[in-house]
Amino acid sequence: MTVKLSKKVCLLGDFAVGKTSLVRRFVYNRFDDKYISTIGVKVSRKTVAVPRDDEIVELTMMLWDLAGSEEFNRVRASYLRGLSGAILVCDLTRSKTLENLTAYTHDLRDIDPAAKIIIAANKGDLLKQHQITRTQVEETANKLDAVFYVTSAQTGGEVENLFRHLGRLLV
Repeated sequence: MTVKLSKKVCLLGDFAVGKTSLVRRFVYNRFDDKYISTIGVKVSRKTVAVPRDDEIVELTMMLWDLAGSEEFNRVRASYLRGLSGAILVCDLTRSKTLENLTAYTHDLRDIDPAAKIIIAANKGDLLKQHQITRTQVEETANKLDAVFYVTSAQTGGEVENLFRHLGRLLV
């Protein structure tokens, strides 16, 4: 038996951490290294098959790629309403982006305390430029009660696993 579900997922993080690139890699299996800042929100969707008990759930993930900003405002709050899950994205080459995930989580929890959260520590392929260690990401994930993946939107590393893990949490 197949069940169909649709869930809203928001991507949150500072500017230029790779939110749009992660969505593009997951939905279209493409990467573009030209940086274009997201203004407002961009919505994409992808349907994935997720096993649940003795059935397969056709989960349509509505992916809301929110503009990066350290400031939370009413506009972003309205974008978050109705979400089921979130991917919090930090850039391993910029330490401040990991610290800011705590604020994004608090804002998110104010809107929906039950939302499922997963962390993408992005730009895992840029090893020589890393300012954040895996241990630091793990400590933040534990503090926020979230799992994390070290991803690379450029190479595709762990991107599919990240989204599929969130999909399993949502069903």
